[in-house]
Amino acid sequence: MDKEESPQIPRRTTRSLASTSTSNIKPASKENNSLESLTINDLLVGGDPISLDDIISSFPGRSSQIHEIVRLLGPLNSPILPMFVYGGASTGKTSIILQLFKHLQRPLVYSSCRTCYNQRILFESVLNQLLLHRKNAANCYTNAKRCERPSDFINFLREALTSVIDNLKVKSEKSISEKNMHGGMGNMIYLVFDNFHLVRDWDKSSTILPLLFNLYDMLKMPEVGLIFISSTSPDTFYSTNMGYVEPIPIYFPDYTESDMRKILLRNQANQKLYSSFLDVALRPFCRITRQVGELSSALKPLFEKYCEPLSDKGKGVVPNEDMKRRLFNHIKPHIASSLNDVFKVSSPPSSETESGKETKLKGNLKRSERSEEIGDLDFHMSTSAKYLLISAFLASRNPATLDASLFDSKGGSDNRKRKRKASEKALEKKEMLEEELLMKGPGTFPLERLIAIFQCIVSVGEDPSDEEEQNNEELGAQCGSGSLMSDVLLQLSTLCNANFIFKGKSCPIEGSTRYRSTISEDLALKVARSLKFPLSKYLYRS
Repeated sequence: MDKEESPQIPRRTTRSLASTSTSNIKPASKENNSLESLTINDLLVGGDPISLDDIISSFPGRSSQIHEIVRLLGPLNSPILPMFVYGGASTGKTSIILQLFKHLQRPLVYSSCRTCYNQRILFESVLNQLLLHRKNAANCYTNAKRCERPSDFINFLREALTSVIDNLKVKSEKSISEKNMHGGMGNMIYLVFDNFHLVRDWDKSSTILPLLFNLYDMLKMPEVGLIFISSTSPDTFYSTNMGYVEPIPIYFPDYTESDMRKILLRNQANQKLYSSFLDVALRPFCRITRQVGELSSALKPLFEKYCEPLSDKGKGVVPNEDMKRRLFNHIKPHIASSLNDVFKVSSPPSSETESGKETKLKGNLKRSERSEEIGDLDFHMSTSAKYLLISAFLASRNPATLDASLFDSKGGSDNRKRKRKASEKALEKKEMLEEELLMKGPGTFPLERLIAIFQCIVSVGEDPSDEEEQNNEELGAQCGSGSLMSDVLLQLSTLCNANFIFKGKSCPIEGSTRYRSTISEDLALKVARSLKFPLSKYLYRS
Protein backbone atom coordinates (compact mmCIF):
# COMPACT_ATOMS: atom_id res chain seq x y z
CA MET A 1 0.00 0.00 0.00
CA ASP A 2 1.34 3.41 -0.91
CA LYS A 3 2.11 5.32 2.23
CA GLU A 4 1.04 8.61 0.72
CA GLU A 5 -2.43 7.30 -0.02
CA SER A 6 -2.98 6.09 3.53
CA PRO A 7 -6.06 7.67 5.12
CA GLN A 8 -5.51 10.21 7.85
CA ILE A 9 -6.70 9.64 11.38
CA PRO A 10 -8.21 12.35 13.56
CA ARG A 11 -5.81 13.49 16.25
CA ARG A 12 -5.40 15.90 19.12
CA THR A 13 -9.00 16.93 19.71
CA THR A 14 -9.22 19.44 22.55
CA ARG A 15 -12.28 20.41 24.56
CA SER A 16 -12.91 23.47 22.41
CA LEU A 17 -12.43 21.57 19.16
CA ALA A 18 -14.87 18.92 20.29
CA SER A 19 -17.55 21.51 21.05
CA THR A 20 -17.11 23.66 17.95
CA SER A 21 -16.42 21.25 15.15
CA THR A 22 -17.41 17.77 16.27
CA SER A 23 -19.45 17.23 13.15
CA ASN A 24 -16.52 18.14 10.92
CA ILE A 25 -14.06 15.65 12.36
CA LYS A 26 -13.96 12.31 10.57
CA PRO A 27 -14.48 9.23 12.73
CA ALA A 28 -11.46 6.99 13.03
CA SER A 29 -11.67 4.15 10.56
CA LYS A 30 -11.35 0.57 11.66
CA GLU A 31 -8.43 0.16 9.29
CA ASN A 32 -6.38 2.72 11.23
CA ASN A 33 -7.00 0.80 14.44
CA SER A 34 -5.43 -2.27 12.91
CA LEU A 35 -1.74 -3.09 12.62
CA GLU A 36 -1.15 -0.72 9.70
CA SER A 37 2.02 1.30 9.97
CA LEU A 38 1.72 5.04 10.41
CA THR A 39 2.72 7.45 7.65
CA ILE A 40 3.93 11.01 7.46
CA ASN A 41 0.30 12.06 6.93
CA ASP A 42 -0.45 11.03 10.50
CA LEU A 43 1.55 14.01 11.71
CA LEU A 44 -1.22 16.28 10.41
CA VAL A 45 -4.15 17.38 12.56
CA GLY A 46 -7.04 15.26 11.30
CA GLY A 47 -10.43 16.48 10.17
CA ASP A 48 -11.95 18.49 7.36
CA PRO A 49 -10.07 21.58 6.14
CA ILE A 50 -10.95 24.81 7.91
CA SER A 51 -10.55 28.39 6.73
CA LEU A 52 -8.87 31.16 8.70
CA ASP A 53 -12.15 33.10 8.85
CA ASP A 54 -13.86 30.10 10.44
CA ILE A 55 -11.15 29.91 13.09
CA ILE A 56 -11.46 33.62 13.90
CA SER A 57 -15.25 33.37 14.18
CA SER A 58 -14.94 30.30 16.42
CA PHE A 59 -12.74 32.15 18.93
CA PRO A 60 -14.18 35.59 19.82
CA GLY A 61 -11.60 38.13 20.97
CA ARG A 62 -8.67 36.14 19.59
CA SER A 63 -8.27 37.73 16.15
CA SER A 64 -5.01 39.53 17.00
CA GLN A 65 -3.42 36.41 18.52
CA ILE A 66 -4.46 34.26 15.54
CA HIS A 67 -3.03 36.70 13.01
CA GLU A 68 0.18 37.05 15.04
CA ILE A 69 0.73 33.28 15.14
CA VAL A 70 0.05 32.97 11.40
CA ARG A 71 2.51 35.81 10.75
CA LEU A 72 5.21 34.14 12.84
CA LEU A 73 4.67 30.75 11.20
CA GLY A 74 5.08 32.48 7.85
CA PRO A 75 4.69 30.97 4.39
CA LEU A 76 5.45 27.35 3.63
CA ASN A 77 9.02 26.25 4.51
CA SER A 78 9.73 29.43 6.51
CA PRO A 79 12.13 28.92 9.44
CA ILE A 80 10.78 30.29 12.73
CA LEU A 81 12.16 31.21 16.11
CA PRO A 82 10.68 29.37 19.12
CA MET A 83 7.27 30.66 20.23
CA PHE A 84 5.97 30.85 23.80
CA VAL A 85 2.15 30.95 23.87
CA TYR A 86 0.87 31.74 27.36
CA GLY A 87 -2.24 32.83 29.21
CA GLY A 88 -4.71 31.67 31.82
CA ALA A 89 -6.53 28.36 31.74
CA SER A 90 -9.33 27.98 29.20
CA THR A 91 -8.27 30.92 27.02
CA GLY A 92 -8.08 28.98 23.74
CA LYS A 93 -4.30 28.57 23.43
CA THR A 94 -4.11 24.88 22.54
CA SER A 95 -7.30 24.83 20.48
CA ILE A 96 -6.17 27.75 18.32
CA ILE A 97 -2.71 26.26 17.72
CA LEU A 98 -4.21 22.94 16.59
CA GLN A 99 -6.87 24.60 14.46
CA LEU A 100 -4.25 26.76 12.74
CA PHE A 101 -2.14 23.72 11.93
CA LYS A 102 -5.24 22.03 10.54
CA HIS A 103 -5.84 25.11 8.40
CA LEU A 104 -2.22 25.30 7.23
CA GLN A 105 -1.93 21.51 6.76
CA ARG A 106 1.49 21.36 8.36
CA PRO A 107 2.86 18.40 10.33
CA LEU A 108 3.49 18.68 14.03
CA VAL A 109 4.42 16.54 17.02
CA TYR A 110 2.15 17.35 19.95
CA SER A 111 3.07 16.39 23.52
CA SER A 112 1.21 17.43 26.65
CA CYS A 113 3.31 17.76 29.78
CA ARG A 114 0.19 16.80 31.74
CA THR A 115 -0.09 13.29 30.32
CA CYS A 116 3.69 13.05 29.81
CA TYR A 117 4.36 13.71 33.47
CA ASN A 118 8.12 13.06 33.58
CA GLN A 119 11.05 13.47 31.23
CA ARG A 120 11.26 9.82 30.16
CA ILE A 121 7.61 9.68 29.10
CA LEU A 122 7.96 13.03 27.33
CA PHE A 123 11.09 11.94 25.45
CA GLU A 124 9.54 8.65 24.37
CA SER A 125 6.26 10.30 23.34
CA VAL A 126 8.08 12.71 21.01
CA LEU A 127 10.22 9.93 19.53
CA ASN A 128 7.23 7.61 19.01
CA GLN A 129 5.48 10.24 16.91
CA LEU A 130 8.55 11.18 14.89
CA LEU A 131 9.41 7.53 14.22
CA LEU A 132 5.76 6.87 13.23
CA HIS A 133 5.49 4.22 15.92
CA ARG A 134 2.17 3.10 17.40
CA LYS A 135 2.14 0.99 20.55
CA ASN A 136 -0.06 -2.08 20.17
CA ALA A 137 -0.29 -5.75 21.08
CA ALA A 138 1.98 -6.74 18.19
CA ASN A 139 4.94 -4.86 19.71
CA CYS A 140 3.88 -5.59 23.30
CA TYR A 141 3.02 -1.90 23.74
CA THR A 142 6.67 -0.94 23.81
CA ASN A 143 8.12 2.40 22.71
CA ALA A 144 10.19 2.93 19.60
CA LYS A 145 13.16 3.92 21.76
CA ARG A 146 13.83 3.62 25.46
CA CYS A 147 15.14 7.04 26.44
CA GLU A 148 15.79 8.33 29.94
CA ARG A 149 18.90 10.50 29.61
CA PRO A 150 18.80 13.94 27.97
CA SER A 151 21.94 13.17 25.96
CA ASP A 152 20.30 10.08 24.44
CA PHE A 153 17.19 12.10 23.68
CA ILE A 154 19.14 14.70 21.69
CA ASN A 155 20.84 11.99 19.61
CA PHE A 156 17.62 10.07 18.96
CA LEU A 157 15.74 13.29 18.27
CA ARG A 158 18.24 14.50 15.68
CA GLU A 159 18.13 11.15 13.88
CA ALA A 160 14.33 11.02 13.90
CA LEU A 161 13.96 14.62 12.74
CA THR A 162 16.43 14.07 9.89
CA SER A 163 14.40 11.08 8.72
CA VAL A 164 11.10 12.99 8.89
CA ILE A 165 12.52 16.05 7.10
CA ASP A 166 13.95 13.88 4.31
CA ASN A 167 10.55 12.21 3.95
CA LEU A 168 8.85 15.62 3.79
CA LYS A 169 11.28 16.86 1.13
CA VAL A 170 10.59 13.82 -1.04
CA LYS A 171 6.87 14.37 -0.63
CA SER A 172 7.21 18.08 -1.48
CA GLU A 173 9.24 17.35 -4.62
CA LYS A 174 6.62 14.86 -5.72
CA SER A 175 3.87 17.44 -5.17
CA ILE A 176 5.78 20.00 -7.25
CA SER A 177 6.39 17.50 -10.04
CA GLU A 178 2.65 16.82 -10.09
CA LYS A 179 2.14 20.59 -10.59
CA ASN A 180 0.61 21.05 -7.17
CA MET A 181 1.19 24.77 -6.60
CA HIS A 182 0.56 24.42 -2.86
CA GLY A 183 3.70 22.35 -2.46
CA GLY A 184 2.13 19.79 -0.11
CA MET A 185 3.02 19.87 3.58
CA GLY A 186 6.36 21.59 3.08
CA ASN A 187 9.66 20.68 4.71
CA MET A 188 9.02 22.04 8.23
CA ILE A 189 8.20 19.91 11.27
CA TYR A 190 6.96 21.55 14.49
CA LEU A 191 7.37 20.31 18.07
CA VAL A 192 4.55 21.52 20.33
CA PHE A 193 4.90 21.20 24.13
CA ASP A 194 1.57 21.87 25.84
CA ASN A 195 1.02 22.54 29.58
CA PHE A 196 4.69 23.48 29.71
CA HIS A 197 4.33 25.17 33.12
CA LEU A 198 3.94 21.74 34.73
CA VAL A 199 7.56 20.88 33.91
CA ARG A 200 8.65 23.17 36.75
CA ASP A 201 7.15 20.70 39.23
CA TRP A 202 9.03 17.68 37.88
CA ASP A 203 11.81 16.07 39.88
CA LYS A 204 14.49 17.01 37.34
CA SER A 205 13.03 20.32 36.21
CA SER A 206 16.38 22.08 36.64
CA THR A 207 17.74 19.81 33.89
CA ILE A 208 14.79 19.40 31.56
CA LEU A 209 13.85 23.09 31.32
CA PRO A 210 17.25 24.29 29.99
CA LEU A 211 17.31 21.26 27.69
CA LEU A 212 13.96 22.05 26.04
CA PHE A 213 14.67 25.77 25.78
CA ASN A 214 18.07 24.99 24.23
CA LEU A 215 16.71 22.58 21.60
CA TYR A 216 16.72 25.33 18.99
CA ASP A 217 20.46 25.99 19.47
CA MET A 218 21.47 22.36 19.98
CA LEU A 219 19.67 20.95 16.95
CA LYS A 220 20.60 23.79 14.56
CA MET A 221 17.97 22.51 12.13
CA PRO A 222 16.09 25.35 10.38
CA GLU A 223 13.33 22.91 9.37
CA VAL A 224 12.33 22.41 13.03
CA GLY A 225 9.97 24.81 14.80
CA LEU A 226 9.35 24.88 18.56
CA ILE A 227 6.13 26.01 20.25
CA PHE A 228 5.69 26.08 24.03
CA ILE A 229 2.18 26.48 25.48
CA SER A 230 1.96 27.50 29.14
CA SER A 231 -0.48 28.89 31.68
CA THR A 232 2.28 31.01 33.24
CA SER A 233 4.30 33.84 31.78
CA PRO A 234 7.85 33.44 30.42
CA ASP A 235 9.17 35.32 33.48
CA THR A 236 8.48 32.25 35.63
CA PHE A 237 11.08 30.31 33.60
CA TYR A 238 13.74 32.99 33.13
CA SER A 239 14.95 33.26 36.71
CA THR A 240 18.54 32.63 35.62
CA ASN A 241 20.38 33.28 32.38
CA MET A 242 20.74 29.88 30.75
CA GLY A 243 22.10 31.20 27.46
CA TYR A 244 19.27 30.12 25.17
CA VAL A 245 17.35 32.07 22.57
CA GLU A 246 14.29 33.43 24.34
CA PRO A 247 11.07 32.34 22.61
CA ILE A 248 8.77 34.97 21.10
CA PRO A 249 5.97 35.52 23.66
CA ILE A 250 2.32 35.53 22.57
CA TYR A 251 -0.12 36.43 25.35
CA PHE A 252 -3.71 35.19 25.51
CA PRO A 253 -5.63 37.41 27.98
CA ASP A 254 -8.74 36.22 29.77
CA TYR A 255 -11.94 36.45 27.79
CA THR A 256 -13.96 39.61 28.33
CA GLU A 257 -17.59 39.43 29.35
CA SER A 258 -18.60 40.19 25.76
CA ASP A 259 -16.40 37.36 24.48
CA MET A 260 -17.85 34.97 27.05
CA ARG A 261 -21.36 35.87 25.91
CA LYS A 262 -20.52 35.05 22.27
CA ILE A 263 -18.93 31.75 23.26
CA LEU A 264 -21.81 30.67 25.51
CA LEU A 265 -24.43 31.63 22.91
CA ARG A 266 -22.98 29.22 20.39
CA ASN A 267 -24.88 25.95 19.91
CA GLN A 268 -27.87 27.24 21.90
CA ALA A 269 -31.25 26.14 20.54
CA ASN A 270 -32.96 29.40 21.54
CA GLN A 271 -30.32 32.12 21.45
CA LYS A 272 -32.73 34.97 22.19
CA LEU A 273 -33.99 33.31 25.38
CA TYR A 274 -30.46 32.37 26.46
CA SER A 275 -29.28 35.92 25.73
CA SER A 276 -31.93 37.30 28.09
CA PHE A 277 -30.75 34.79 30.70
CA LEU A 278 -27.12 35.91 30.28
CA ASP A 279 -28.21 39.53 30.77
CA VAL A 280 -28.95 38.76 34.42
CA ALA A 281 -26.62 35.83 35.20
CA LEU A 282 -23.37 36.30 33.30
CA ARG A 283 -21.88 39.36 35.01
CA PRO A 284 -21.86 38.02 38.61
CA PHE A 285 -20.41 34.70 37.45
CA CYS A 286 -17.71 36.40 35.36
CA ARG A 287 -16.49 38.12 38.53
CA ILE A 288 -15.72 34.69 39.96
CA THR A 289 -14.34 32.81 36.97
CA ARG A 290 -13.66 33.39 33.27
CA GLN A 291 -13.19 29.72 32.40
CA VAL A 292 -15.58 28.57 29.70
CA GLY A 293 -15.97 25.09 31.15
CA GLU A 294 -16.60 26.40 34.66
CA LEU A 295 -19.16 28.94 33.47
CA SER A 296 -20.97 26.51 31.21
CA SER A 297 -21.32 23.94 34.01
CA ALA A 298 -22.42 26.54 36.55
CA LEU A 299 -24.96 28.23 34.27
CA LYS A 300 -26.60 25.05 32.97
CA PRO A 301 -28.72 24.23 36.08
CA LEU A 302 -29.46 27.91 36.58
CA PHE A 303 -30.79 28.20 33.03
CA GLU A 304 -33.02 25.19 33.62
CA LYS A 305 -34.40 27.00 36.66
CA TYR A 306 -34.83 30.10 34.49
CA CYS A 307 -36.98 28.14 32.03
CA GLU A 308 -39.22 26.52 34.67
CA PRO A 309 -42.13 28.99 34.24
CA LEU A 310 -42.09 28.38 30.47
CA SER A 311 -43.80 25.52 28.69
CA ASP A 312 -41.70 22.99 26.80
CA LYS A 313 -38.51 24.37 28.41
CA GLY A 314 -38.78 27.60 26.43
CA LYS A 315 -38.38 26.09 22.97
CA GLY A 316 -39.25 28.67 20.33
CA VAL A 317 -40.01 31.37 22.91
CA VAL A 318 -39.03 34.94 22.07
CA PRO A 319 -39.08 36.80 25.41
CA ASN A 320 -40.50 40.30 25.61
CA GLU A 321 -39.70 42.82 28.35
CA ASP A 322 -42.56 41.67 30.60
CA MET A 323 -41.50 38.03 30.32
CA LYS A 324 -37.87 38.97 31.01
CA ARG A 325 -38.93 40.69 34.25
CA ARG A 326 -40.99 37.69 35.36
CA LEU A 327 -38.18 35.27 34.60
CA PHE A 328 -35.67 37.50 36.39
CA ASN A 329 -37.85 37.64 39.52
CA HIS A 330 -38.14 33.85 39.38
CA ILE A 331 -34.39 33.25 39.17
CA LYS A 332 -33.13 36.09 41.38
CA PRO A 333 -33.28 34.13 44.70
CA HIS A 334 -31.21 31.31 43.18
CA ILE A 335 -28.29 33.34 41.78
CA ALA A 336 -26.47 33.87 45.09
CA SER A 337 -26.63 30.20 46.05
CA SER A 338 -25.44 29.18 42.58
CA LEU A 339 -22.45 31.52 42.89
CA ASN A 340 -21.35 29.76 46.07
CA ASP A 341 -21.92 26.36 44.47
CA VAL A 342 -19.24 27.12 41.89
CA PHE A 343 -16.62 26.80 44.64
CA LYS A 344 -17.56 24.15 47.13
CA VAL A 345 -16.92 25.81 50.48
CA SER A 346 -20.07 25.75 52.56
CA SER A 347 -21.15 29.08 54.00
CA PRO A 348 -21.51 29.42 57.78
CA PRO A 349 -25.06 29.63 59.22
CA SER A 350 -26.64 32.94 58.19
CA SER A 351 -29.09 33.30 61.08
CA GLU A 352 -28.00 36.00 63.50
CA THR A 353 -30.85 35.63 66.01
CA GLU A 354 -30.11 32.20 67.42
CA SER A 355 -30.65 32.23 71.16
CA GLY A 356 -27.46 30.30 71.86
CA LYS A 357 -25.32 33.10 70.40
CA GLU A 358 -26.73 36.05 72.30
CA THR A 359 -24.28 35.74 75.16
CA LYS A 360 -21.32 35.40 72.82
CA LEU A 361 -22.37 38.46 70.82
CA LYS A 362 -22.51 40.52 73.99
CA GLY A 363 -19.09 39.29 75.02
CA ASN A 364 -17.64 40.24 71.65
CA LEU A 365 -19.30 43.67 71.53
CA LYS A 366 -16.14 45.60 72.30
CA ARG A 367 -14.12 43.62 69.77
CA SER A 368 -16.68 44.24 67.01
CA GLU A 369 -16.95 48.02 67.51
CA ARG A 370 -14.54 48.67 64.67
CA SER A 371 -16.30 46.14 62.45
CA GLU A 372 -19.59 47.97 62.98
CA GLU A 373 -17.96 51.17 61.78
CA ILE A 374 -16.50 49.51 58.70
CA GLY A 375 -19.81 48.23 57.33
CA ASP A 376 -20.56 45.46 54.86
CA LEU A 377 -18.97 44.50 51.55
CA ASP A 378 -20.31 46.48 48.62
CA PHE A 379 -19.57 43.75 46.05
CA HIS A 380 -20.32 40.05 45.75
CA MET A 381 -17.64 37.44 46.32
CA SER A 382 -17.97 33.70 46.73
CA THR A 383 -17.32 32.12 50.11
CA SER A 384 -14.21 30.39 48.80
CA ALA A 385 -12.80 33.68 47.50
CA LYS A 386 -13.39 35.35 50.87
CA TYR A 387 -11.52 32.64 52.77
CA LEU A 388 -8.71 32.74 50.22
CA LEU A 389 -8.49 36.53 50.51
CA ILE A 390 -8.27 36.29 54.31
CA SER A 391 -5.62 33.57 53.99
CA ALA A 392 -3.52 35.81 51.74
CA PHE A 393 -3.94 38.76 54.12
CA LEU A 394 -2.79 36.66 57.09
CA ALA A 395 0.13 35.22 55.12
CA SER A 396 1.31 38.75 54.22
CA ARG A 397 0.84 40.17 57.73
CA ASN A 398 1.99 37.31 59.96
CA PRO A 399 5.56 36.00 60.18
CA ALA A 400 5.81 32.50 58.74
CA THR A 401 7.50 31.29 61.91
CA LEU A 402 4.29 31.86 63.88
CA ASP A 403 1.99 29.81 61.64
CA ALA A 404 2.30 26.71 63.80
CA SER A 405 1.25 28.57 66.96
CA LEU A 406 -1.45 30.73 65.36
CA PHE A 407 -3.10 27.90 63.46
CA ASP A 408 -2.78 25.13 66.02
CA SER A 409 -5.52 22.70 66.98
CA LYS A 410 -6.90 25.17 69.53
CA GLY A 411 -7.56 27.65 66.74
CA GLY A 412 -5.65 30.87 66.93
CA SER A 413 -3.57 32.62 69.51
CA ASP A 414 -4.64 32.61 73.12
CA ASN A 415 -5.52 36.14 74.08
CA ARG A 416 -5.93 35.09 77.70
CA LYS A 417 -2.22 34.56 78.24
CA ARG A 418 -0.49 36.43 81.01
CA LYS A 419 -0.99 40.13 80.64
CA ARG A 420 1.26 42.39 82.57
CA LYS A 421 1.51 46.08 82.38
CA ALA A 422 3.77 47.09 79.55
CA SER A 423 6.68 49.31 80.42
CA GLU A 424 7.35 52.56 78.63
CA LYS A 425 10.35 51.00 76.89
CA ALA A 426 8.27 48.05 75.73
CA LEU A 427 5.58 50.36 74.37
CA GLU A 428 8.19 52.39 72.52
CA LYS A 429 9.68 49.21 71.04
CA LYS A 430 6.23 48.07 69.98
CA GLU A 431 5.57 51.38 68.23
CA MET A 432 8.90 51.13 66.42
CA LEU A 433 8.09 47.61 65.26
CA GLU A 434 4.67 48.68 64.05
CA GLU A 435 6.21 51.61 62.17
CA GLU A 436 8.82 49.31 60.66
CA LEU A 437 6.11 46.88 59.59
CA LEU A 438 4.17 49.73 58.03
CA MET A 439 7.22 50.93 56.10
CA LYS A 440 8.10 47.44 54.87
CA GLY A 441 4.56 46.74 53.73
CA PRO A 442 2.95 43.32 53.40
CA GLY A 443 5.31 40.40 53.00
CA THR A 444 5.40 37.80 50.26
CA PHE A 445 4.54 34.14 50.64
CA PRO A 446 4.64 30.95 48.52
CA LEU A 447 1.58 29.09 47.27
CA GLU A 448 2.14 26.21 49.68
CA ARG A 449 1.84 28.48 52.71
CA LEU A 450 -1.30 30.13 51.34
CA ILE A 451 -3.01 26.77 50.84
CA ALA A 452 -1.94 25.58 54.30
CA ILE A 453 -3.49 28.65 55.96
CA PHE A 454 -6.58 28.32 53.77
CA GLN A 455 -7.09 24.71 54.87
CA CYS A 456 -6.75 25.73 58.51
CA ILE A 457 -9.32 28.53 58.47
CA VAL A 458 -12.06 27.23 56.13
CA SER A 459 -13.46 25.06 58.91
CA VAL A 460 -13.31 27.79 61.55
CA GLY A 461 -15.65 30.62 60.51
CA GLU A 462 -17.84 31.40 63.49
CA ASP A 463 -17.59 28.78 66.24
CA PRO A 464 -20.55 26.35 66.00
CA SER A 465 -23.02 26.45 68.85
CA ASP A 466 -22.51 22.81 69.77
CA GLU A 467 -20.07 19.98 69.23
CA GLU A 468 -22.32 18.06 66.84
CA GLU A 469 -22.56 21.02 64.46
CA GLN A 470 -18.80 21.39 64.52
CA ASN A 471 -18.27 17.74 63.63
CA ASN A 472 -20.67 18.07 60.72
CA GLU A 473 -18.81 21.09 59.34
CA GLU A 474 -15.42 19.39 59.68
CA LEU A 475 -16.74 16.28 57.95
CA GLY A 476 -18.10 18.37 55.07
CA ALA A 477 -14.79 20.17 54.69
CA GLN A 478 -12.91 16.88 54.56
CA CYS A 479 -15.26 15.39 51.97
CA GLY A 480 -14.85 18.35 49.68
CA SER A 481 -11.11 18.68 50.04
CA GLY A 482 -10.35 16.67 46.90
CA SER A 483 -12.13 19.00 44.54
CA LEU A 484 -11.35 22.05 46.64
CA MET A 485 -7.71 22.39 45.61
CA SER A 486 -8.48 22.86 41.93
CA ASP A 487 -11.14 25.41 42.86
CA VAL A 488 -8.67 27.29 45.05
CA LEU A 489 -6.10 27.53 42.26
CA LEU A 490 -8.72 28.81 39.83
CA GLN A 491 -9.97 31.32 42.38
CA LEU A 492 -6.41 32.48 43.12
CA SER A 493 -5.97 33.36 39.45
CA THR A 494 -9.19 35.40 39.57
CA LEU A 495 -8.08 37.30 42.69
CA CYS A 496 -4.72 38.04 41.05
CA ASN A 497 -6.47 39.40 37.97
CA ALA A 498 -8.65 41.58 40.23
CA ASN A 499 -5.48 42.94 41.94
CA PHE A 500 -6.53 41.68 45.37
CA ILE A 501 -3.42 39.50 45.36
CA PHE A 502 -0.18 40.37 43.59
CA LYS A 503 1.69 37.57 41.82
CA GLY A 504 5.41 38.18 41.64
CA LYS A 505 8.32 36.43 40.01
CA SER A 506 9.68 33.14 41.24
CA CYS A 507 12.13 33.22 44.12
CA PRO A 508 15.68 32.40 42.90
CA ILE A 509 16.33 30.39 46.08
CA GLU A 510 13.07 28.49 46.48
CA GLY A 511 12.20 28.36 42.79
CA SER A 512 8.50 28.94 43.51
CA THR A 513 6.25 31.88 42.70
CA ARG A 514 5.69 34.42 45.48
CA TYR A 515 2.42 36.22 46.20
CA ARG A 516 1.49 39.31 48.22
CA SER A 517 -1.84 40.52 49.57
CA THR A 518 -2.73 44.05 48.44
CA ILE A 519 -5.90 44.61 50.47
CA SER A 520 -6.15 46.91 53.47
CA GLU A 521 -6.98 45.75 56.98
CA ASP A 522 -10.36 47.46 56.74
CA LEU A 523 -11.30 45.41 53.70
CA ALA A 524 -10.00 42.24 55.34
CA LEU A 525 -12.22 42.98 58.36
CA LYS A 526 -15.20 43.50 56.06
CA VAL A 527 -14.61 40.14 54.42
CA ALA A 528 -14.07 38.42 57.77
CA ARG A 529 -17.21 39.98 59.18
CA SER A 530 -19.30 38.71 56.27
CA LEU A 531 -18.07 35.19 57.12
CA LYS A 532 -18.31 35.71 60.91
CA PHE A 533 -14.63 34.80 60.98
CA PRO A 534 -12.56 35.96 64.01
CA LEU A 535 -9.78 37.64 62.06
CA SER A 536 -8.21 39.42 65.03
CA LYS A 537 -7.71 36.06 66.73
CA TYR A 538 -5.33 35.00 63.97
CA LEU A 539 -3.67 38.36 63.25
CA TYR A 540 -0.24 38.84 64.76
CA ARG A 541 0.19 42.06 66.70
CA SER A 542 3.78 42.94 67.61
